[in-house]
Amino acid sequence: MRSFDLTPLFRSTIGFDRFSDLIDTALKSEEVTPAYPPYNIEKLSDDEYRIAVAVAGFKEEDLTLTAQNNQLTVSGKHQTKTETKEPSFLYKGIATRSFERKFNLADHVKVEGAKLADGLLTITLKREVPESVKPRMIPINGKESGLIDTKKAN
Repeated sequence: MRSFDLTPLFRSTIGFDRFSDLIDTALKSEEVTPAYPPYNIEKLSDDEYRIAVAVAGFKEEDLTLTAQNNQLTVSGKHQTKTETKEPSFLYKGIATRSFERKFNLADHVKVEGAKLADGLLTITLKREVPESVKPRMIPINGKESGLIDTKKAN
């Protein structure tokens, strides 16, 4: 396992407590990234994204989406049906195994919705930055700021 000391980066930064966690997660996921199911991530605009996950053979009730703590989890598991007989396949190329795929979301990225059509699960994401977090201009007040003018006091 690789480990990096990121202490020099924190000397001049304030509020980036999660930075080292993000890098550690990225390095760990690089080593053990599952290839199933395949997916695409599209950037539609500066604040809109779309994830398309290929889930051929899965029905809507077989899929679960969970958004928690800046992480989106897509999982699929076929419901067991005891009354229907499993067909005998000559060749089975469509994977129907269970899966769990996790996506790390940036701060303020929310899941707007999801739809399943033609074997693709499409998840729409949008970044909604609150007004309190957006950059704002700070006025610089000279004499009007309540400071005492030393020339007049003498």
